[in-house]
Amino acid sequence: MSDAILHRKTVLVLNRNWQAINVRTPADAFCQMATDSATALDVRGEEWMVPTKWEDWLELPVRDEDNSVGTAQGRIRIPTVIVVSNYARVPMKRPKFNSRNLWLRDGGRCQYTGRELRPGEGNIDHVIPRSRGGSTTWENCVIACRDVNSKKGNRTPEEAGLRLIRKPFAPRQVPVTALLRNTHDIPEWEPFLLT
Repeated sequence: MSDAILHRKTVLVLNRNWQAINVRTPADAFCQMATDSATALDVRGEEWMVPTKWEDWLELPVRDEDNSVGTAQGRIRIPTVIVVSNYARVPMKRPKFNSRNLWLRDGGRCQYTGRELRPGEGNIDHVIPRSRGGSTTWENCVIACRDVNSKKGNRTPEEAGLRLIRKPFAPRQVPVTALLRNTHDIPEWEPFLLT
């Protein structure tokens, strides 16, 4: 059980300006804390956030609601948020190419008809069909109505008598903070994530 907890990404990493920049495993967080490259936040609600160095962290009492791991010296709390000491930037990153992000880029609209689609009504269309060497990239994929995509088949839009509303494009890079998600519903992360 402890091994699984140590290797699940449940620790939010903040830069020295307390901006969210990454997610790490508790094992990684313990290494950063032990080498003084990060401090953990002792978080108890939005009003109580105390940066705590490794030596002091080891002395904190383990409460019933805390995730912890056993060691030869006793149980140690697993931090949920750490602050790196010598890093102030917020990295930029392009959203990952997937159907959800493609849907967001296209605003949930068919890129041939402009019709607003409900989830499940559309699918991914390769502007240049894969059978013709088209790639699965931001620049070659759009959201299309199922019936329009079926009509188009393995033809180009021109061959199928269709016209794109706008040329597909790769989204701009955004601060990585905008892409971080609290998939484990950790309450201590909420003050640091964009909603």
